[in-house]
Amino acid sequence: MKAKRSMVVSMRLPVESGTRLKRLARRHGWTASDLSARLVEEGLRRSEFALIDFRDSPVGRQSYIQGSSLAVWEVMMIVRAYKGDAKKAADHLEWPEFRVKAAVHYAEAFPKEINEALAENDAMDFDALKKLIPDLQEFRVSKRARN
Repeated sequence: MKAKRSMVVSMRLPVESGTRLKRLARRHGWTASDLSARLVEEGLRRSEFALIDFRDSPVGRQSYIQGSSLAVWEVMMIVRAYKGDAKKAADHLEWPEFRVKAAVHYAEAFPKEINEALAENDAMDFDALKKLIPDLQEFRVSKRARN
C-alpha cells in the first residue's frame, strides 16, 4: 500500500476544544492528530458536496445524506438496483431527485469509500448475520396449496 502524502499544519485551539478533541480521539482509539485530520477532511467534503454529512455507525464513520437515515452507499445501492437511474431511485425513496444526485456526485468523487461499503454489504449473507445477531431468525413465506 502506497503511503499517503501529508503536510504539517499548525493550529491553535481553545483549551476546551483541545480537551474535547483528545476525549473524542481516545474514545475512537485514534491520536488527536489523526482525529484532527479526519475532522478537517470531513469538513472540507461537507463544504464541497451538497447534503453530505458524516456520522458514527456500527461499522465506523460514514457519509450520509443530510436529513435522512441513509448512508451514501445505501442510496447508491438503490441507484445501482435501478441501473444508474437517479430519477427512478428518487421515486423509490420518495425524495426529490437532487438528493439522490448529491449521493451520486459524492460517490463519483470517492468511489473507493463507496465501493468498499457496497462490497461489504454484498458479502453479508444470512450466516454472516447470524454471527452478529445470535437470535436472528429467517422469515420464509410458505406457499399454500390452492383449493
